[in-house]
Amino acid sequence: MQADGFCDAHIARAFAAVREASRRVLMMRHHDVQLLAGRALLQGKVAEMATGEGKTLVAALAACTAAAARASVHVVTVNDYLALRDAEGNEPLFTFFGLTTGVVKQDMPIPERMVQYRCNIVYVSNKELTFDYLKDRIAGGSRLSVHQKLGQLQSAQDTVSPMLQGLHVAIVDEVDSVLIDEARTPLIISETLPDDLGERVYAEALAVAKVLQRNVDFSISANRDLWLTETGIENTRLHLTGAGGMWTSGLWRKELIQKALSALYLFNKDEHYIVDEEGKVQIVDEFTGRVMPDRTWEHGLHQMIEAKEGCDISGQRKTLSQITYQRFFRRYLLLAGMTGTAKEVGPELKRIYDLSVVKIPTHKPSRRIRQSDGVYAEHQQRWQAVAQRAAVVAATGRSVLIGTRSVEASEILSGLLHQKGVVHAVLNARQDKTEAEDIALAGQAGHIIVATNMAGRGT
Repeated sequence: MQADGFCDAHIARAFAAVREASRRVLMMRHHDVQLLAGRALLQGKVAEMATGEGKTLVAALAACTAAAARASVHVVTVNDYLALRDAEGNEPLFTFFGLTTGVVKQDMPIPERMVQYRCNIVYVSNKELTFDYLKDRIAGGSRLSVHQKLGQLQSAQDTVSPMLQGLHVAIVDEVDSVLIDEARTPLIISETLPDDLGERVYAEALAVAKVLQRNVDFSISANRDLWLTETGIENTRLHLTGAGGMWTSGLWRKELIQKALSALYLFNKDEHYIVDEEGKVQIVDEFTGRVMPDRTWEHGLHQMIEAKEGCDISGQRKTLSQITYQRFFRRYLLLAGMTGTAKEVGPELKRIYDLSVVKIPTHKPSRRIRQSDGVYAEHQQRWQAVAQRAAVVAATGRSVLIGTRSVEASEILSGLLHQKGVVHAVLNARQDKTEAEDIALAGQAGHIIVATNMAGRGT
């Protein structure tokens, strides 16, 4: 292994052995284009491969070669289901070469995680991997990241046994989603502390925020950054004259009012969060459409949203450790990835991670047909057109999947389909308990499913 990846001479010999072993053990022989993709991975690049071109087998090719060089290999997927599926599918190939396979899943106890991370090749979701790194950092102190990258964690001086065995090689599936779409959102480990502000303070902040005017008292940027203007700061002071307590502090006034404005204008019910049957605010992962029951917004924002929705106020969180994917994945000695859509974000991948994109040709000429886009002046017109098109296609006996970006959008579309008398299923954060049953019906003749982003994929 070199600074810029593995050398071609060694890759060629290793790939020849893995390809033949795969034919014997998995009954699948790598196509030439898959060998090209595997080479791109071992050179620390992003392989752009069309859907159905066998990214799982390509990852196994590169992982097997890297593990044979005694590197700790992490194959990073977007959820537990894909990690388990891909690991089980490729394990016979890895076993053939005497390599061990690990799978790390949500809710797995730490002793079991430690066992899995000691395997040669570990399949794990991006969130589980990064949170385990944070747990190691909390347990091991500030020196951990240096030792971890060098793989020298078992020295005599170390008293803490970490889970991760070194940040050597990471092969990231859906690399554009993990490294770009979710990259700037910090992953945080925190502890719950009693809330010392009280419902009255949140109610007062929301009341003042509701009378402030956008573009006069406060501004919102294209990046969803919100701040008070000088006019807004003065108007806030006037509205809270005589309120006493912490409202006498200019810093506290600004902080709380900006939180209240964020709760009102930046975080929408049924898009960024839902209120469950128990009256609790639950964050919805915008990239998967799933509820994240153990996650809360920090610095009082979650409590402000609870006050906005009339829910009981929960305790605040104190951050113990945090990191973004941008910072975490750049710590690997060799970072590579795969996706079906990388060219669009190629410049960003190069600038942030120094990752080049290699477009891999399809094994056979593509027969896919890309229909022309439809543009509408209003959301309602667009959803009407989508509902009409879905009904027409389903009537011909074809199954239909409609993807939406929010819970609210999926329910709007569902209402329009109900009006037309069209039978369908909805998959979003509200239906996550029955999604397996709904997915089981997908693909049947004339069946329609309306889903938020990737809801249902984890079943």
